[in-house]
Parts: sequence; structure tokens; C-alpha cells
Amino acid sequence: MSAADRVRAYYDALRGGEPLDPFFAPVDGAVKVGISERLVGGEAVAEGLRDQTERTTDWSVGSRDLRVTEREGYAWFGDRVSMAWTDTDRHIRYEFDTRWSGTLEPREAPESPAGDGGNEGGETATDGSGDRWQFVAMHVSTARDL
Repeated sequence: MSAADRVRAYYDALRGGEPLDPFFAPVDGAVKVGISERLVGGEAVAEGLRDQTERTTDWSVGSRDLRVTEREGYAWFGDRVSMAWTDTDRHIRYEFDTRWSGTLEPREAPESPAGDGGNEGGETATDGSGDRWQFVAMHVSTARDL
């Protein structure tokens, strides 16, 4: 799977209400900036995404200009995205035109102590799709003019 496919898979998971935290590298330097939040560190990002999935529904995500550049060892992307969701706690529907950018890196599952390629270190490099690209940074902002 290419980095561009991975970004699209993230959009699909968001629309489908699926877990999003496996898309992010579980590293201290991970950063996710949303419209009204800034999460730093793999644990904070994972917790924030789990909370978001629990309290939102009916996502609409429309990619309008996805650009992805992939190099050996890293990739970056930018996109214009129309998105909407319902906050299940407040019973409010939100809609935004946004700008997205971010960085991905290929993550390898750590070797198990037996050296058999297993993952006994507790760090997950994929979400079960077999893809190794994970976000290490993502920034979402509104695209409103001043």
C-alpha cells in the first residue's frame, strides 16, 4: 500500500467510525493538531482519537485535492477536505472546509526476543491491514479567509 492509499484508508476509517489510533505511530514525538486541539505523544494521540470515535458519528469526509509525495523512509501529504460529523454528547452537527497536512513514516514491528519477527514489544506497527505507513504528524485547520 502506498502512502497515498494509507491517507485514503484513514479517511475511510473516519467515515466508518473505525478505530483511528492504529494509523498513528506510537512514538513520543507524534503530533496531531485538530481544529480545536493539539495532541502530543503517541499515547495522547491514541487517547484523543479513541475519545473522538466514541463521541462522534455520521462522518462525511470529502477529499478535494490530495497531494502525496513518497520518498524512501518518509512521505508527506496535503489536502483540502470538506468534513462533517455529529457530536453525540451535544447533539450538534458540525461542518467545515479544512486543510490537512501531515507526515508519515514506515514503521517496522519490533523483533520478538526469539528473533522470529513477532511483536512482543507491545508496539504495533500496523492496524491489521499489513500496511506499515503510519502518521507521525497531522495538522487539520479550517480554511476560512480572514
